[in-house]
Amino acid sequence: MSNKLGERVTYMSFGESHGPAVGAILDGISAGIDIDCAYVQRQVDRRKPAAAAGGTARRESDEVEILSGIYRGKTLGTPIGILIRNNDARHADYASTENLYRPNHADYTWQARYGHRDHRGGGRASARETVARVAAGAIASQVLATAGVRVKAWTQAIGSISTGMDPATFTGDQVYESPLRCPDRYAAESMRMAISQAREQHDTLGGIVACSIHGVPAGVGDPIFGKLQAKLGAAMLSIPAVKGFEYGDGFAAAESCGSAQADIFIAGHGTISTATNHSGGIQGGISNGMPIVLRVAFKPIATMPGRTVDTVDTAGETASLTFGGRHDVCCVPRAVPVVEAMASLAILDAMATSGRI
Repeated sequence: MSNKLGERVTYMSFGESHGPAVGAILDGISAGIDIDCAYVQRQVDRRKPAAAAGGTARRESDEVEILSGIYRGKTLGTPIGILIRNNDARHADYASTENLYRPNHADYTWQARYGHRDHRGGGRASARETVARVAAGAIASQVLATAGVRVKAWTQAIGSISTGMDPATFTGDQVYESPLRCPDRYAAESMRMAISQAREQHDTLGGIVACSIHGVPAGVGDPIFGKLQAKLGAAMLSIPAVKGFEYGDGFAAAESCGSAQADIFIAGHGTISTATNHSGGIQGGISNGMPIVLRVAFKPIATMPGRTVDTVDTAGETASLTFGGRHDVCCVPRAVPVVEAMASLAILDAMATSGRI
């Protein structure tokens, strides 16, 4: 069950970093919904690495193959099969790590859990797996659009550099005009310089991806263990390299007081809204109709090409490891469409479970 997400609209993925392909099965979507496959491909292309944004030198074509579930541009109501082939994997890059545990990777824990692992690029623990999420999320976002729901993510911070731009002042397309996926050109330039410096020092950087979801009606989500923020949190925390999730004012609320956090209700023209949105669009685990706002923290990539670190081998002996291969200096820009995809998948399932789509 660890490879499956959702209750009514389910997403299941398969494949490893250096296997023949990665893919997914998206099930539970009604028949007759228009799907633009060119948009799906465009979203997947947005995940591709860019040198200016600290991306890996691995260059996959990432051509999306829809195997089932869509015919003549419409959903059939049957499982949607997605396949994306791996064409630029270099197994030899990982020959030296077959019997070594890379610090802060899943090597040791995977071996401890299963007693057997694919050491090539981290196998299933690799972020390569997220390309299938983006493809499925691009389909989910088009289903959400039929209900007026829009998802937008962007780079809020890389390292200590951040932007405080109001998301209402830029569009999703403007986010992708920047290789850093940051609509603030001044902050983006500082981020680019920080990534360049980290590369020169054989180091890596983490950061924050922010996301806003507009159009979710009040009443989506369930109390106690089915809370909407719990579903969103589970989706975000499943992304490789994610170390934290918050919604609304998040951890900052802990430094505030109740009077400052109160979202006062406003009634008018048959609708109910709030004057502020400290709650991030969710109260009691259920949406209140305001924009859902969340942030996802990504750690610095654990592989630092050119740097030597101490470790142990599979026999438990002390060893050293010099990182090689092709890796991101900062995964944050490439994670932006991944966060969008996971938000779309989680919200679509929550809306279907709540009978709102």
